[in-house]
Amino acid sequence: MIENKKYSNKYNFAFIDESTKKEIRRKLLKAVAIPGYQVPYSSPEMPISRGWGTGGLHVSLALIGRDDIFKIIDQGSDASVNACNLREFVQMMTHCKVTFDTTEATLIQSRHRITEEVLKANQLFVFQVPQPEPLRGVERYENKTRQMHGEADYAKMWVSLYESFVRYGDIMLGAGYPVKVNDRYIMAPSPIPRWDVPNLNQSEALFLFGAGREKRLYVVPPHTKVEPLEFEDVKFDIERFLGKSCYRTGSGKAFLDELFLDDGSKQFVVNDSNYLDKLAAGNPVRQHVNKYLNTIQS
Repeated sequence: MIENKKYSNKYNFAFIDESTKKEIRRKLLKAVAIPGYQVPYSSPEMPISRGWGTGGLHVSLALIGRDDIFKIIDQGSDASVNACNLREFVQMMTHCKVTFDTTEATLIQSRHRITEEVLKANQLFVFQVPQPEPLRGVERYENKTRQMHGEADYAKMWVSLYESFVRYGDIMLGAGYPVKVNDRYIMAPSPIPRWDVPNLNQSEALFLFGAGREKRLYVVPPHTKVEPLEFEDVKFDIERFLGKSCYRTGSGKAFLDELFLDDGSKQFVVNDSNYLDKLAAGNPVRQHVNKYLNTIQS
């Protein structure tokens, strides 16, 4: 047991009781064995509302140890309200070290982004997932989506992509673009931008996805094939920042945020706050190699 100095109450290490942690770990082991498959779990109550990161917290708190170094980001930022509050909660419940440095962290929790820097084999990357079911837009009933996954019947998804292209001239899916894992399961990769989708493929890190509200866990193990859905003549494409660069660093090879100024003008800045700070300080960084980037900027 550890003592919460702020409230003078005693809580179990990492808040969640040990039997529930074991249940989550067992479900994660099953998810590792079947990449992309959604495993139901108990989703215990947490001191935050469902939809604000409970699924990610369940995974992080079930796996974190006293010697781990914890980092959390929200939309690429270490300083957002969600990230700061959850960081304080995890540190209060574990007394583990926390960091802003991607390369230093052993466990990273994220809301809707993958870090720009390359992840290593000893790192765990946990996603907060609001909607884990990629077929929800084409099938409203849970029993039907379960059957579709079991039979690998994804015809409705392909028809939906085709209809989008016919209607708009492009596949109008942005954040959370569906992917196929190991040529078997179609998976929702959290609402990450298209920019991050290629970085799931053959990564050295272990990606863990927790959806607390929907009570689902799923995993992409290291060195796993992850491919975005695309047609032979309509290829997947990432966000374009042609002719745009970060106003602080001059970098155009990272995911950029658009800032609107008071005078009506706009500027762009690197979304990943830790990566931005390192670039601004002139520190050497090792970025993900995005195979789509050279094609877009050529």
